[in-house]
Amino acid sequence: MRVDFHTHIIPPPDKLPDWKAQFGPGRWPSLVPQTEDSAVLMMGESTIMKLDDRFWSLDRRLIDMERQGVDLQVISPIPMLSCYWAAPEAGQAVARFLNQHIAELVATKPDKFAGMGTVPLQDVDRAIEELRFLREQLNMRAVQIGSCPAGRDLDDPLLFPFFEACRDLGVAVFVHPMQPLIGGERLARYYLPNIVGNPLETALAMTRLIVGGVLEKLPDLHICFAHAGGAFPLVLGRVDKGFAVRAEMRENIQRKPSEYARMIYVDALTFDPASLRLVVDKHGSDRVLMGTDYPFGLGEIDPIGAIKDAELSEEVTRAIIEGNVWAFLGEHR
Repeated sequence: MRVDFHTHIIPPPDKLPDWKAQFGPGRWPSLVPQTEDSAVLMMGESTIMKLDDRFWSLDRRLIDMERQGVDLQVISPIPMLSCYWAAPEAGQAVARFLNQHIAELVATKPDKFAGMGTVPLQDVDRAIEELRFLREQLNMRAVQIGSCPAGRDLDDPLLFPFFEACRDLGVAVFVHPMQPLIGGERLARYYLPNIVGNPLETALAMTRLIVGGVLEKLPDLHICFAHAGGAFPLVLGRVDKGFAVRAEMRENIQRKPSEYARMIYVDALTFDPASLRLVVDKHGSDRVLMGTDYPFGLGEIDPIGAIKDAELSEEVTRAIIEGNVWAFLGEHR
């Protein structure tokens, strides 16, 4: 089964709740219809982007999956729907709606779709409560979180109980960059927050996870980072050098960072064969999953072809396209 692990979805315009009416003003997501099959995504009063019905129509997805040769998509909310800025009660209500919506979609085509949920990480207790609901009531095996949820780096001690709960419940974690913190005004043009900011943000998040000792304490946590780890594979040698010469880099970990890197999963979304070969070299051939970021414009339109272009061995190519995802999710198929 050829699995696209990294895809996103949003409820259609007529099903997205009016959260402003429920919880008061804020950067609530809404969809303003433009045509029969398109809408503009708003966050509060800010216009974000125009979306077409690939973002909410399963029929459109199935057509594209057939064209791509993908048998199954794992669908998660578009990242900005996490609403980490909201009050905890409101944030949990948003997460619950999105999780139930995804579960309902999956139930219509369980042979074609699997679900990945979201949790309100601005309140870790509520996040763990929602995580338990995901696993025990909705039977989801993965949760998507931001790279710096609610302004907390992944090694923040306040987040550790959440990662423990993920480990204990058997829920895999998918980390997606959201609102990169690096760059500010220097990234203001040319779509650079996404093109450059997200890879740098991901590299920072992965380094904090490792050097902060999260994997030292939870070596059996299943965690995956989007976009092939962003800039991380390229800076990993520098991180190892820092571990060798800086005492503060050795406060929480016993081995060099590159050894922990091989405990982390990443998707294969590089757009460059040589980069994908580097990712496989740094993380291991058993730690790379096929993912497209469908249906965003910076997604991969030919995921199987892109992986084959890297000219890896037939065994590694097949593992990335078909097999590694089930080890990550803790399933056997």
